[in-house]
Amino acid sequence: MKGLIGKKLGMSQVFDEAGKITPVTVIQAGPCTVVDVMTRDRDGYSAIQLGFGTKKAKNVSKAMLGHFQKAGLKTELPSVVKEFRTEKDPEVELGSVIGADTFKADEFLDVTGIVKGRGFQGVVKRYNFNGGRYSHGGGWKRRTGSIGQCEFPGRVDKGKKMPGHMGNVRRTIQNLRVVRVIPEENILFVKGAIPGPVGGTVALCSAVKKTNGK
Repeated sequence: MKGLIGKKLGMSQVFDEAGKITPVTVIQAGPCTVVDVMTRDRDGYSAIQLGFGTKKAKNVSKAMLGHFQKAGLKTELPSVVKEFRTEKDPEVELGSVIGADTFKADEFLDVTGIVKGRGFQGVVKRYNFNGGRYSHGGGWKRRTGSIGQCEFPGRVDKGKKMPGHMGNVRRTIQNLRVVRVIPEENILFVKGAIPGPVGGTVALCSAVKKTNGK
């Protein structure tokens, strides 16, 4: 499984040779530095640990500072670190750089990000409830309505849709097609929308439910 860390730059559209418009999300995919390599003999599983972005050394803990130094990183330290599982032990060197050319056009990706936070919201915005009537004595308008039972069992069911915190959670959009790759600028054009605001960090990996090229 191939993986990269990137940043959402915004949305745009591209035209194919027939003039058809395709909505795309522009992602800066990399460059990512190989921070660590996990092998089955040493760690019990196969994975590659990548770093993305930059952070000042004074803002990095001593533990992570020593971890980065093993990969030869001393000045430009990554601000985001993430592991990507692989089917077999990866054949990459510590400190090497991986860019957007890891993926090709027409491949399919799974993109993971943190959706925008909406704060505390009611059920109308959070779950698209209809709400109550605004006339003929209706006094509940945008309220929840009945949420419990009578004497038995006399409690609110677990998982009941109620007002609460909305957004700011991890979401994955699967089977997004790569429309175009600009390797010299580490830019990917992915069809459709992805989670998170502009400037948000996203994780890109090969689609697990779709075979590339089909």
